[in-house]
Amino acid sequence: MDKINMGRARGLRALAAVAAAALLGACGNGGGGAPGGAPQAAGPAAVEVLVVQPRPLAITQELPGRIAAARVAEVRARVAGIVLKRHFQEGADIQAGQLLFSIDPAPYRAALARAEGELAKADAAVGDAQAVVKRYTPLAKVEAVSQQDLDTAQTALKSAQAARTSALADVQTAQLNLGYTRVTAPIAGRIGRAAVTEGALVGQGEATALATIQQLHPIYADFTQPVADVVRAREAQAAGKPQAAPLVLSVEGARQTREGRLVFADVTVDRSSGQISLRGEFPNQDALLLPGMYVRVRSPQATDPAAVLVPQRAVKRDTEGRAQVMVLGSDGKVQARPVQAGTMVGADWHILSGLAAGDKVIVGGPAVNAGDQAAEAAPPAPAAQAPAPASNKAVL
Repeated sequence: MDKINMGRARGLRALAAVAAAALLGACGNGGGGAPGGAPQAAGPAAVEVLVVQPRPLAITQELPGRIAAARVAEVRARVAGIVLKRHFQEGADIQAGQLLFSIDPAPYRAALARAEGELAKADAAVGDAQAVVKRYTPLAKVEAVSQQDLDTAQTALKSAQAARTSALADVQTAQLNLGYTRVTAPIAGRIGRAAVTEGALVGQGEATALATIQQLHPIYADFTQPVADVVRAREAQAAGKPQAAPLVLSVEGARQTREGRLVFADVTVDRSSGQISLRGEFPNQDALLLPGMYVRVRSPQATDPAAVLVPQRAVKRDTEGRAQVMVLGSDGKVQARPVQAGTMVGADWHILSGLAAGDKVIVGGPAVNAGDQAAEAAPPAPAAQAPAPASNKAVL
């Protein structure tokens, strides 16, 4: 037992001697890696850079909009009467001229018959007046009747002809009113809810609304845009720059998009907002787009043939709120370069001015300031190929 204790004591003394030697060596070097106590100099910071390479870019702007029907017709009763029948299914697609409602035609048939009777009476009066004039004309030449009698007969003929014209107009009016008892669709489209039911009295003192028809294909999207963007796009077109893509419409909550064209731009600018109203036309065969629906419209502005794009994380703000990027110079020094940022394109900023082709923009790595020394970080080494799995065969 004494021999074992003596061996343990010798081991502890040897371990203490090694620790003391290590501590003295560290103190002799001043705690640093350089001999003689001199601090080791830090090298340039390794940063990730992006070499600016301009490329063509179609500049677009996403704007909110509302769907509006291309044509809207309010079906109204043009004559008074009782609705006898509704001839359509609510929410169905209908054709122009399709019968929608039937109004009781009996009073209008009677009015037409009365007007036709008055017309027949007027025709008879015209015939009688023509016979008198025809008989008096040769008699007046031989003075068998006076000239005054002939003039009176001619005046009676003209009055009879005027009465016939008025009676004919009454017949035409009665025919129109009888036709209005058949309420038909003025346009093709989708009809909404019926505003009246069978047995309702309509057209009594006013043109009662019966239903509304809306044309859904093609369909409009109304949106507004800042007038400065509209002017910029027109200047780009006038300068002969290539045209950008057509209007693209997307629906909130749906993955479908539609391409259309601009059909209308208002001639006045809203004084309160500085916006101008625009309208695009889009196909809608499947009736996915409904009036009043909220949509997003991507409006083309122009095509920049040499656009400069940098990641969003590379753009910083100075103390005055101006945009700037850190650029690695040819001498290895970091420069703070002020830039003019345009719009976001995905996760990148479109830089309008301040950068040129070949500039090295710092996009990652340790934080650096203007005047610091930096160097491009080496690209990551390719991942080593994993070793082949060992065989499961047992060695005999």
